[in-house]
Amino acid sequence: MPLKTIQATLDASGLRIGIVVSRFNEFITEQLAKGAVQTLKERGCEEITVVKVPGAWELAIAAQSLAGKCDAIVALGAVVRGDTPHFEYVAGSAAKGLNRVSLTHDIPIAFGVLTTDNLQQAMDRAGGVSGNKGSEAADAAIEMANLVRQLRNGE
Repeated sequence: MPLKTIQATLDASGLRIGIVVSRFNEFITEQLAKGAVQTLKERGCEEITVVKVPGAWELAIAAQSLAGKCDAIVALGAVVRGDTPHFEYVAGSAAKGLNRVSLTHDIPIAFGVLTTDNLQQAMDRAGGVSGNKGSEAADAAIEMANLVRQLRNGE
């Protein structure tokens, strides 16, 4: 049997992309959202829906509500480690919840939730020295939406 490789493009024209963004640590998450929106527009996406939720915990339910209306979803948040185990619960539950929504509803969800040890690390990843993880998540969502479309069409 010959080797077949399937790879998608970063062309977002014709895609409907949803962005769910946490308002907690808003000075970080707004930068992630700006990066995601800019990247989506640069790649040709004309239909973008942004949904703001209180925190990372609520990202999954918002993503679930968008699932039938979008080709892919970008989930954005910033969970910064503190002195209690709250960080592990929120970050882990956000990841598990978004993964469940993705698999249950057969929709790509790009995980752009920062999980950092301190605010400086978060700022570095939200447009600072480490780039913008919102932009990277947008690219992942575009690629996966196109890949899923190819696979569903039998390519």
